Amino acid sequence: MTGRRRRRAAANIRPEELRRSRGDVREGLDWLGRPPDVRAGILYRVLRGVARFVLTGVLGFRVDARGRENLPAAGGYLLLAAVHRGWMDPFLALDAVPPEPRVWTLGSGPSAFDRPWKERLLRRVGGVLPVWRGGVGIDVHVEAAQAVLERGGVFSTFVEGTIGGPPDRPTAFRQGAFVIALRTGAPIVPLAVAGAEQLYRGKRFATRLLPPVTIAELAGEAWAGTPEPGSREELAVARHAAERLEEILAPVIAEIHPTTVDPPTRRRRWPWLTGLLLGRPKA
Repeated sequence: MTGRRRRRAAANIRPEELRRSRGDVREGLDWLGRPPDVRAGILYRVLRGVARFVLTGVLGFRVDARGRENLPAAGGYLLLAAVHRGWMDPFLALDAVPPEPRVWTLGSGPSAFDRPWKERLLRRVGGVLPVWRGGVGIDVHVEAAQAVLERGGVFSTFVEGTIGGPPDRPTAFRQGAFVIALRTGAPIVPLAVAGAEQLYRGKRFATRLLPPVTIAELAGEAWAGTPEPGSREELAVARHAAERLEEILAPVIAEIHPTTVDPPTRRRRWPWLTGLLLGRPKA
């Protein structure tokens, strides 16, 4: 079997098979093995610069990013983003905020760590904490978020929890990020993202950072003080907060998405970019 065929086969491994082949499902700080860095070191800045050169210089991507004036100056906030439609979305989230304080995000283990070299690089550079389907529960992610936030960093996730859905509106938000917000008490900065559903050379994207909100403000009438961790009340507050954030982000996404859509007459060069960094599981 050729090396090319081996790589293609590995990319088609189901997430559950990949987990079994690893022999563990370590997540969060347990996987990282060190405190999360919030300073932008030399290696991180170099890689960020290289990524920007490749994405904007070589691939010709253009990003209309607005709203940095809404960011808390001291860091220590949750960056909750939607929509998630392709591999470019995490780069758009990083581009939306300054390089420092560092952003740490929850990332899919099967997608991020499908190659040993990718896992080694991500552990060295930092910024990604793995989540495995059927993993060890939310407590490990609350611990990781708290470690990032206490150091003045930014803890980020795409609140739909997976890639897929219509390009101009969000799908239902999962509650995990809002449980993390409840248990950490950190302010939430909503981020609207558009344009990553289809990639080609010269593609346009748009991001909007909205003013910070608290979990109590999102929960509205459901808020009666911080609920007991693991209680039904906690899940109810998280659900109300998720629904409210979806209501806030949906019209912004609907507004900016048309600015990322080119007319049908425009030539789509390099359309293979859409699936470039996505390991496609078997159906």
